[in-house]
Amino acid sequence: MIILAIDTALDACSAAVLDTAAAKTIAIETQAMQRGHAEALMPLIARVMQTSGIAFSALDRVAVTTGPGSFTGLRVGLSAARGIALAADKPVVGLTTLAAYAAPVVADNGGHPILSAIDARHDHIYFQVVSGDGSPLVKPKVAPIAEAFEAVQFGELHLVGNAAKILAERWPADVTAPFKVDPHAAPDITWVAWIGAAVSPESAPARPFYLRAPDAKPPKDQLQVSPQPSAT
Repeated sequence: MIILAIDTALDACSAAVLDTAAAKTIAIETQAMQRGHAEALMPLIARVMQTSGIAFSALDRVAVTTGPGSFTGLRVGLSAARGIALAADKPVVGLTTLAAYAAPVVADNGGHPILSAIDARHDHIYFQVVSGDGSPLVKPKVAPIAEAFEAVQFGELHLVGNAAKILAERWPADVTAPFKVDPHAAPDITWVAWIGAAVSPESAPARPFYLRAPDAKPPKDQLQVSPQPSAT
């Protein structure tokens, strides 16, 4: 299976082409950035596809991160993935950033429970906890940072995600310390591709996974611009 993977959910703009039959990433590019994903993504995808030597029509599917993450970044990645999939007549799958962070640790079979954490600001994080084999222990949620410390009930934790360092620095002295801390700014795009190959379009739709509403909302007088047409 040939997968084009796209990630713009957090502080990177990334794309990769994975050949699962050869167990090889045949083209990859990642640019660290906090903003500017919209301008960077399509030229980056074009370079990755050119390097791979694969035509869009030869792809088997497109995979994209769905969040949680930057609202603007998510829309950029999702729009690109859907557009490419539609034009190439290929399926598109979505996977969460939390799952993408945990995937390489699960693959290492370390045995420790994994807490994936993403900075949600305002003293909150998005997080989930999975066991060493990837089975869910705590479903994805947004919560105060202190709530994540309760995950020690599952054993020594492996912290991953862009909020892993924040958690480690705030870790209470009387609570069992994390086993390991991997504070990457964004998921590994290669693992986005591998998860994209493993899931199905029916169970992993490419739609935003926000967990909470945007911080910024338009004024109420801008919400009622025109009535929506009735369904027929």
